Amino acid sequence: MPRKKPFSVKQKKKQLQDKRERKRGLQDGVRSSSNSRSGSRERKEDQTDTSDGESITQQIRRLNQQPTQGLGHNYDPNRYRLHFERESREEVERRKRAAREQLLKPVSEKSLELDIGDIYHPGSNLDFPRRPSWNYEMSREQLMSQEERSFQEYLGKIHGSYTSEQLSYFEHNLETWRQLWRVLEMSDIVLLITDIRHPVINFPPALYEYVTGELGLSLILVLNKVDLAPPALVIAWKYHFRLHYPRLHLVLFTSFPRDPQTPQDSKTVLKKRRKQGRIWTRALGPEQLLRACETITAGKVDLSSWKEKMDRDAAGASRDTGLGEEEGDEEAPAVLVEQQTDVALEPTGPIRERYKDGVVTIGCVGFPNVGKSSLINGLVGRKVVSVSRTPGHTRYFQTYFLTPTVRLCDCPGLIFPSLLPRQLQVLAGIYPIAQIQEPYTSVGYLASRIPIQALLRLRHPEAQDSGHEPPWCAWDICEAWAEKRGYKTAKAARNDVYRAANSLLRLAADGRLSLCLRPPGYSDQRASWESHPETLELMMMQGRVGLSGEDEDEEEELSSSGEEEVEEDRDADEEGEGDEDTPTPARSSNLAGSNPYALLGEDEC
Repeated sequence: MPRKKPFSVKQKKKQLQDKRERKRGLQDGVRSSSNSRSGSRERKEDQTDTSDGESITQQIRRLNQQPTQGLGHNYDPNRYRLHFERESREEVERRKRAAREQLLKPVSEKSLELDIGDIYHPGSNLDFPRRPSWNYEMSREQLMSQEERSFQEYLGKIHGSYTSEQLSYFEHNLETWRQLWRVLEMSDIVLLITDIRHPVINFPPALYEYVTGELGLSLILVLNKVDLAPPALVIAWKYHFRLHYPRLHLVLFTSFPRDPQTPQDSKTVLKKRRKQGRIWTRALGPEQLLRACETITAGKVDLSSWKEKMDRDAAGASRDTGLGEEEGDEEAPAVLVEQQTDVALEPTGPIRERYKDGVVTIGCVGFPNVGKSSLINGLVGRKVVSVSRTPGHTRYFQTYFLTPTVRLCDCPGLIFPSLLPRQLQVLAGIYPIAQIQEPYTSVGYLASRIPIQALLRLRHPEAQDSGHEPPWCAWDICEAWAEKRGYKTAKAARNDVYRAANSLLRLAADGRLSLCLRPPGYSDQRASWESHPETLELMMMQGRVGLSGEDEDEEEELSSSGEEEVEEDRDADEEGEGDEDTPTPARSSNLAGSNPYALLGEDEC
């Protein structure tokens, strides 16, 4: 009998991996260049994915793969996956070396002031794809083919005008852009939701001109998550947008109010807040949104039912204080939800009746992770939309009847092309953190602008007992955080710097390591904004909200071993289940129905 050929454990492991790939329908021999610990790989796209032409198929990286087994042949859960331009292996390795070699230097506050014109270049090819013209004589196949050709021309213009190093991440999936087209066609009023920490990133001027100009619709800019920024900065951004974009209606909003004046120090960074009670009824901003819609509709739609609903929610919140979120929602009225997937491909008339049947349709659009789904939950008064910190969690638009005359439309998050640094995009939560190939330079970008070492009490890996601290680089910060948290690799028990970098980025996305961008000229006028009358009123009202929740705040400091770290340090397979915010409930029944921003007059156009 011939002697058996030696078969190592490594070969056996590779054999099992190849077998799993064949079962999942992967292309033979194709592996992702991702170095994530979960071993994420690129899946082969079905024929339903028509967004990528042959010319750029090999340059696209598809994220957020979902299992397809047992879902039937007519449903594709990966139809609206995030599609970004693939980065070369050489570029990823170059940034890794830079994270190890380049020393971090603090930058001036002026560097946090960004002008929208420098990022989006209004009037250039940094636009968003428009739906090409069509007529009722065209078949569905002809319409889709025409849209695909138009989309390929759009991508060709952008990549022909700018290099890959200049361009930011932006959506390359036509199916997701079709969702935006359909939402804009259905809407009577468009809500553009932005994160107050970086609204300059989330506000594409091309969309503003298209909605208010070509479509002739009213656009409401919602500055969301105002509890995560200083009140002076909130008011500065409000006046900046009012000055440069006069056709906007401005609304300040937060689904989870808390006192933003709490100092950011090492005692508060590593504390997570627990959810208690009816958290969604405490949203601040629904009354301003109602007044803005009343101004726009000018009596053409009866919105009294919306006001009555808010009064009922306020009364219910005071009555159900102390109950859990699910217990308080058992007797809440049902909300009609319509999930619309293929309807986005159906042609609709270029001119539609405004406020049809006495119903106003409000479309919610914006970038990923700005809080669109949380805003809808805050308006409804309870959780009706699944929320997550993972970009791309909302995969198709859905409609929710807030009242019989008010319909909300939730659109998947879309990333518009710009010249923004990709590291800043990662910090803004636009890219799924668990699937980042190289997170270290993003940590370095953050550490150059806020004192991470002091906030987290990090000790340099090469520090001596003499007290002299060596200079820091991005890799050192990740290694020091891994040592502090006890993150170790499985086999060699080395510091797991990749997991540590992901943990730091999740702290930044949650707002516990807060990096706030500023409008141009803010540093020179900071004193005047801090003494502005509206700033003082906002501080007073938010401070009152913070004091009202002190009795209910339950904070748990995470242990240095990382055992309690459930929310912010999960692997790729677990990341999509967490909420995008960790709210703090308040007990006061008076504030549940009051409006902390009633004195600010942000509904003025």
